[in-house]
Amino acid sequence: MTINDFWLTSGWHLLDKDKSGCLVPTEDFMRAYFYRPEVAPIEESCEAEIELHKKLVEAPFIKVEKRDLDLIKDKDVVFNYEVILKFREFLSNYATLEAAYLAISRGQSINFPPLFVDQLVQIILRNILNENSFALQVRASELFFRTQVVTIAEDEIMVADEAVVQLQAEQKNIDTNKPNQLEVDIDILRESSADNYWERSDKFDTSIDLAYTKPGLDALARVIEKWIFHFLSIEVSVQPMQKIEDDKWSWHLGLDSDATSILNDLYEGADVSEDRLKQILCLFQLEAKDGFKESMQGKPVYVGLAMGQKSIIKFKPQNLLTNLPLADLL
Repeated sequence: MTINDFWLTSGWHLLDKDKSGCLVPTEDFMRAYFYRPEVAPIEESCEAEIELHKKLVEAPFIKVEKRDLDLIKDKDVVFNYEVILKFREFLSNYATLEAAYLAISRGQSINFPPLFVDQLVQIILRNILNENSFALQVRASELFFRTQVVTIAEDEIMVADEAVVQLQAEQKNIDTNKPNQLEVDIDILRESSADNYWERSDKFDTSIDLAYTKPGLDALARVIEKWIFHFLSIEVSVQPMQKIEDDKWSWHLGLDSDATSILNDLYEGADVSEDRLKQILCLFQLEAKDGFKESMQGKPVYVGLAMGQKSIIKFKPQNLLTNLPLADLL
């Protein structure tokens, strides 16, 4: 079996694994953060900055005193160091990256930018998808940690990386406030061209079709299954669907704030406008033989994904871990 490598810049390759397959921070992993351009010394760096960087590269988990930072002349560099050190301190409270992310998902406050949380999601997905990796699944998983722009055609729901779309639009002097009218050149990843993904995985420069019956939507469903199993050790079946027709509708969750709001209103029987309904891009039926609370055994959970303002998807993977009807033992 061929194992394709991907997301080489994610940091996954620098981590160890524990007996359960979860990711354990290493010195090499933490050292990579201190080589980032935000803190790596430049020609103008003062002696104190150079000295601190040297210490952290040699021993990435060494304690940093306040005076070590106060001596640095460039206060922007000090701020960047403080951010990375807060992230380092947070990780040190948990045995694995998965445990750290699960804590955040369950409400643990953080004092570092959300970008670091997105990086955790990417690294954990890199671990989950390492074996039996399929290009469409890996591309679909990008929704978990990178904002996407939606373009809807007659029978297609194309999603592309927002940052890549914005960059191309700016290069072509296109108005980025009209995402549905952006004429940018984003290659579509289809089954026939899937192998093209591997060598360009770190560029995030392909789009994928999430329309009903399309392979891209099925790929997203498989990633959702793997994500839940990795964290919660329960096997779920996730199947795309077109509409919810269930008089005994008992549970649902949104993969973003808009989907959550729309599904809540539908569940309560409130009037939902056609425009709001059109925001829903994907619907899934999620079922589990074991692991759900007794009242939900044998019943499906309906899962929705919607686009928000300016046709943007802001996926919340934590919802899959915290909003399922789990039995108390989980």
